[in-house]
Amino acid sequence: MDLDLDTVDRLLTTTRSVRKRLDLARAVDPAVLERAIEIALQAPTGSNSQGWHFVVVTEARKRARIGELYRKAFEAYVDMPNAFRDALAPEDPRARQLPRIVDSATYLAQHLHEVPVLVIACIEGRVESAPPVVQASHYGSILPAVWSLMLALRARGVGSAWTTLHIMYEREIAELLEIPEHVTQAALLPIAYFKGADFKPASRLPARQFTHWNAWGARR
Repeated sequence: MDLDLDTVDRLLTTTRSVRKRLDLARAVDPAVLERAIEIALQAPTGSNSQGWHFVVVTEARKRARIGELYRKAFEAYVDMPNAFRDALAPEDPRARQLPRIVDSATYLAQHLHEVPVLVIACIEGRVESAPPVVQASHYGSILPAVWSLMLALRARGVGSAWTTLHIMYEREIAELLEIPEHVTQAALLPIAYFKGADFKPASRLPARQFTHWNAWGARR
């Protein structure tokens, strides 16, 4: 069956990290989450290992604790050198977007505990001391599924944002959620229905600038 490329392209180019437009007052239908996760599990996985897990957190007390830890991580992150790429040239579109992104990220840190659903994507195994090829395969077996989950949610009117700052407190969150020690946390998605439907493609540098034909720096 031929795909409707206009619809596919719109989904891929307008699935944004939603923060300030998450509807904090509206519960997310569990059936919608379950269906989106089923779709996400069609993503590629190294050696067909399928070692992925998604921890869905809706309990208020646990969301509050995760939000507390996330805020601490965010406060530490903003003090890191070049945390928000503030050395970019003024004409760079990323520099123009920076104030809005910082404001949005700050808002999420302040309100994460209010988001109705938090999903932590995990993968079985630990690879901190493994060779780079093993690490690449390990994360390559969960990250495509996380993006697929965001796309599936977006198609159903549900927003999300890819975050990883909670990993600064991975051990504390693992204890809170009873995640086994041999499991690696890869991302945290705050999930809620979004307000409005006017998401647009982001301003990006041209693809040609990042495309190399047969040798680094060679253009077509």
